[in-house]
Amino acid sequence: MAGITTSFASKPILSKTTPFHSSFSSKLFGLRFNHVYLINSSSCSSLSSSAITSPVTARFGGGGPRRSSNDRRRQQSDAEDDDKALDISSIRSATVRLIDQKQEMVGVVSKSEAIRMADEADLDLVILSPDADPPVLRIMDYNKYRYEQQKKKRVSQKKSAASRMDLKELKMGYNIDQHDYSVRMRAAQKFLKDGDKVKVIVNLKGRENEFRNKAIELLKRFQSEVGELATEEAKSFSDRNMFIVLVPNKAILQKAQEPSKKKENPAVNEVSSSV
Repeated sequence: MAGITTSFASKPILSKTTPFHSSFSSKLFGLRFNHVYLINSSSCSSLSSSAITSPVTARFGGGGPRRSSNDRRRQQSDAEDDDKALDISSIRSATVRLIDQKQEMVGVVSKSEAIRMADEADLDLVILSPDADPPVLRIMDYNKYRYEQQKKKRVSQKKSAASRMDLKELKMGYNIDQHDYSVRMRAAQKFLKDGDKVKVIVNLKGRENEFRNKAIELLKRFQSEVGELATEEAKSFSDRNMFIVLVPNKAILQKAQEPSKKKENPAVNEVSSSV
């Protein structure tokens, strides 16, 4: 919402006292008003008989969307990195190893020579390795370089997010009924088709540890019915919390995602015979 600015006049009441500088703030309907009055000695005598009009400005509405603290910290960090990369005065060495705008090695030159070459090319002189001996500098368009680096970073983040697997957990009892078993089987198949891992857990409590063999058979049956859709990544049958981790079979998933090819129907030659 755009801000709305308005102004109106206020008339302060001043007494016949010594010159003073006064300021105060007040609130009206949730709005803050600032008043400042400056009085000198030459006009002090006429203050009681004449009113002084002082404009008061109030602003209504917001100033646009607020930035989060994370965005501000990120921008501040980027600005600090830019300052360090472009702060040639931080280089104490008299000589530097220079790379020109064509990414060709110029060699070791004086710092002043590197600055002169960057000025002639109308480009930036950027610090690549400040701790090297001598420091490595490069002539480039720094804004363009930063843009390309950020673009590569975004692409890399998208790829990593796409390839990341979530771990879904499914819990069962050793004596689960057929309906609940079928529900968990359908859920596992859906998770695997979506590219997520599935951890199937059977908890044995108290005397249920006597039925350990049934729990192991249940997990093996579950894995068998999932079939080629997944492969085993890990399992543990040693304690009361037995589990098996299934990972999607990428080859099967890719094959299922490929569009089915239309089968071409061969032309049928019809032969008619007359009697």
